[in-house]
Amino acid sequence: MSAIQLTPAQRKEKRGEAHHLDPVVLIGTEGLTDAIYREADAGLKAHGLIKVRMFSDSRPDREAALAAMADKLDAAPVQHIGKLLVLWRPMPEKEKTLKEGGMAAPRVVKILKFSKSGNHRAQIKKVTVFGNQRVTAGGEIKRVKTRVTSVKKKAQD
Repeated sequence: MSAIQLTPAQRKEKRGEAHHLDPVVLIGTEGLTDAIYREADAGLKAHGLIKVRMFSDSRPDREAALAAMADKLDAAPVQHIGKLLVLWRPMPEKEKTLKEGGMAAPRVVKILKFSKSGNHRAQIKKVTVFGNQRVTAGGEIKRVKTRVTSVKKKAQD
């Protein structure tokens, strides 16, 4: 039995999410090989929910393959419909690295300015915006001003 058990409501939700997915792993005449497990594991790490297409005509073989993949990959079997198998495993949390300084990086922004008469083309201008700047609705670049605190608040701190 697989390590992850889903309730019927969770399984129904995962089936709905998997409906629009295309198969990530294709299992041919060789059956379950190490390469199949590696690809399925990579797909589960990247997406969490994957579809697997197995070209075998034998339903018991497909059911056994679904159970074997779920056991070996520590995933939950979600659905087996026809030659499609659906597996789910929670995605691992990605580590966020905090940068020293904490300032926003410079970025290039396109500013679109329309002509006042309406007869000319709009001008597109690329501008570099630094961490302490912002673009207003009119296309102007303004620096962020330091917030002024009141005298009373300064006395409380």
